[in-house]
Amino acid sequence: MKLKAVFFDMDGVLFNSMPYHAEAWHQVMKQYGMNLSREEAYMHEGRTGAGTINIVSLRDRGYEATPAEIEEIYAEKSRLFNLNPPAEPMPGALDLLQQVKADGLMRVIVTGSGQRSLLDRLNHHFPDMFTRELMVTAFDVKLGKPNPEPYLMALQKAGVAPDEAIVIENAPLGVRASVAAGIFTVAVNTGPLPESALLDEGANILFPSMQALADEWRMFVDTLIR
Repeated sequence: MKLKAVFFDMDGVLFNSMPYHAEAWHQVMKQYGMNLSREEAYMHEGRTGAGTINIVSLRDRGYEATPAEIEEIYAEKSRLFNLNPPAEPMPGALDLLQQVKADGLMRVIVTGSGQRSLLDRLNHHFPDMFTRELMVTAFDVKLGKPNPEPYLMALQKAGVAPDEAIVIENAPLGVRASVAAGIFTVAVNTGPLPESALLDEGANILFPSMQALADEWRMFVDTLIR
């Protein structure tokens, strides 16, 4: 490989926010007479809110939710999520980013998040690591993960070929999207999922945490580009 860029997912990779998302999904589905366990919520990470709601609605009620109901459920899910304190950075994330920057590699955010204050939050916790030009968010794409569109757009924004980048993902759907875009995919298992949930989607290598990846970064990169 001629490595030039590293693409980072955000929730569950840079921030330990997935427990909040999983709990909010679990609670809001229960309010509307449906069941989505906290563990299953991790399997839907990266999917659009409407997609998640309709999958559960079809399974539990036998029909899709109406657009108005989707809007109502997702608004309540967002309200519940926002009751939590801001998620802390994932242990090891800053260490890894500092090494990636020292290696002269571009850092690109690829997230399904639509937070308008996203760059400010990233700069607060990870100073001088990311720029607006090298971010793909919910505002940039029509199709979310597991469609490869977000990662194809990241390649375009970074001006690199698939074999010049790697992706760091924690979600099965994110791994599927990255693999479909033809990019070497590093899975970090920062949630409660079995390793098979990530490896079966095609991840090239798996680390048990962001800290483990940071600790082994030098050896991993030297092996990758040898």
